[in-house]
Amino acid sequence: MNSTVFAENMKKFRTAKKYTQEDVAEKLGVTAQTVSRWECGTTLPDVLMLPEIAKLYGIIVDDLFKKHSVAYENYAQRLSALYEISRDPEDFLRCRLEYRKLMKKGQLSMQDKWDYGWLHMDMMYNCKKEALKWFDEVLTNETDKNALPYRRAASMKQSMLFEFGKGEEILKERQKKMDEACGELDEREWFLLVEAYQEAKQYEKALSVCFEAIKKFPNNWEFYCLAGYVYMDMKKYDEAIEWLEKGEKIGTYFCDGKYSIAMCYRELGRFKEAYDIYFEIADIHHKNGYDVEAEQALGYAKEIKYKL
Repeated sequence: MNSTVFAENMKKFRTAKKYTQEDVAEKLGVTAQTVSRWECGTTLPDVLMLPEIAKLYGIIVDDLFKKHSVAYENYAQRLSALYEISRDPEDFLRCRLEYRKLMKKGQLSMQDKWDYGWLHMDMMYNCKKEALKWFDEVLTNETDKNALPYRRAASMKQSMLFEFGKGEEILKERQKKMDEACGELDEREWFLLVEAYQEAKQYEKALSVCFEAIKKFPNNWEFYCLAGYVYMDMKKYDEAIEWLEKGEKIGTYFCDGKYSIAMCYRELGRFKEAYDIYFEIADIHHKNGYDVEAEQALGYAKEIKYKL
């Protein structure tokens, strides 16, 4: 330890916080004489106490030994500054945890509330960039464009690009591919075209293309469920259920249709039917060895049990 810098910082941070030596001693469970000796450089605290000292002064341990470090309003704000430099998700989680502690104590200042919002906004943007990066990683492998991970990566990337305001450009690109191929697109391209119309809220066009795709690929459950999803966006839940059930009859990947059917019943206020479907899903997952997913389905059932 650099005892001189440490001693100077101990006094600097304490006075910045407007604490007396007695205040610090009480908060750390030591005597005022001990705090005084730290500030005079006569003794040093046990290394295990350093994190507690740092939190008290709204800093990290490294700041105790830096000449030009400053005390923050609280420890969470210091961690937020650390995240701003690193953009490391682990720093984000550490900071979020500290802010959650302040929330539980009712100790959030206006600065804290702003900072907590900024923290999540920045992480959201970084997460979106990371998502696009890894979707592109999947899409660079063109050995099997009809593989489920490939199709889902393409679908999710397209959805994100719509969110980024590039929807019109994407839709024109999809329409151009359809025109150039004279309707002879593969299943993946048909699916993306329907989803592009859906994202653009051109629901009638989305359904028209979807029904055309179903004629070409009558054994692909995804198109039936996709029609159901479009009807859900239109709030036509009875029609949605009809198409989702057709998809389930063919056989979906992971009870995709059943989850959406349950949601339709919930929107219609038919909670008993939704409740029963969640139990069906749980039973299917249990039989296939997916106990965690089964418990999740039962959790959804529990959410609506009081409405029965």
